[in-house]
Amino acid sequence: MKAIVQDRFGLPDVLEMRDIDTPAVADGEVLISVGAAAINPADWAYMRGVPYAFRPMYGLTKPRDPVRGSDVAGTVVAVGSAVTRFQQGDEVFGSGRGTIAEYAVAKETNLAIKPVNLTADEAAAVPMAGFTALQALRAAKVEQGQKVLVTGASGGVGSFTVQIAKAIGAQVTAVCSTRNLDRVRSIGADHVIDYTQEDFTENGRTYDVIVDNAGTRSLRDTGRAMSPKGTLIPNNGQLDKLWVASLPRLFRTLAWSLFGRQKARMVFSTANREDLESLKEMIEAGQVKPLVDRTYQLTEAPEAMAYLGEGHARGKIVVVV
Repeated sequence: MKAIVQDRFGLPDVLEMRDIDTPAVADGEVLISVGAAAINPADWAYMRGVPYAFRPMYGLTKPRDPVRGSDVAGTVVAVGSAVTRFQQGDEVFGSGRGTIAEYAVAKETNLAIKPVNLTADEAAAVPMAGFTALQALRAAKVEQGQKVLVTGASGGVGSFTVQIAKAIGAQVTAVCSTRNLDRVRSIGADHVIDYTQEDFTENGRTYDVIVDNAGTRSLRDTGRAMSPKGTLIPNNGQLDKLWVASLPRLFRTLAWSLFGRQKARMVFSTANREDLESLKEMIEAGQVKPLVDRTYQLTEAPEAMAYLGEGHARGKIVVVV
């Protein structure tokens, strides 16, 4: 099969398309003919081998797993002996391993039948960003009628956060740049703040929950925009900090949270069938729709990764296989 492979850590020029063996399927796994695979900041980080503190997981001197990608949508072509929920021909989406390739494997527990109202490239855009947004709002215990502010609202996680919060019944304020105002309004934000014209920490308005996908403001500034018992969800990996990424900020956030009524909740998203099914229900009900910024062919995966690295994607970036 053809796959996008890297033998060393580095920038997108380390990615090459090669013929490699089709992955073997374990008892509880499914082999998927990949229709599309979305890429995420986590893929960018793994490609580069940063933060360096994570090298024991990535591989000390070269990638332990040479094929990037986890988000996937495609067709089941084989199942392991313990698989009971899927059969050949099923159209599925979810989280797998090495998905920027013609074939990929995934655990049965990390897959669901593809939403009927999505194309493969749209479905591939859902898993990681959708999990992160859903689990962040759940950690904050968002309820109907609460005021929620989302920074980085036009990005992959941000756009899902806006829509899921609206589906819960929250009043949502989205923060984005000028060029993304209409796009964010179109997914249901009640109020939109152009951060180039207005500072959400200085306008006097407060929110019950802030999901901070940007990570550009200090905790003191952000605290001004929170209600007295508000909750902050910090959700920016700061992958430009090569050694430890956002870990110092997360520790400072936890310490800040200990000495007041305002609280912070850490979220490390995980793939699971239950949340994937919840996302599917919201999508099929018309409450949530993934935003795809650009699609690339498999041969163009290095260009897709380079665009991701620029940090200006409006929604998700998808590689079509």
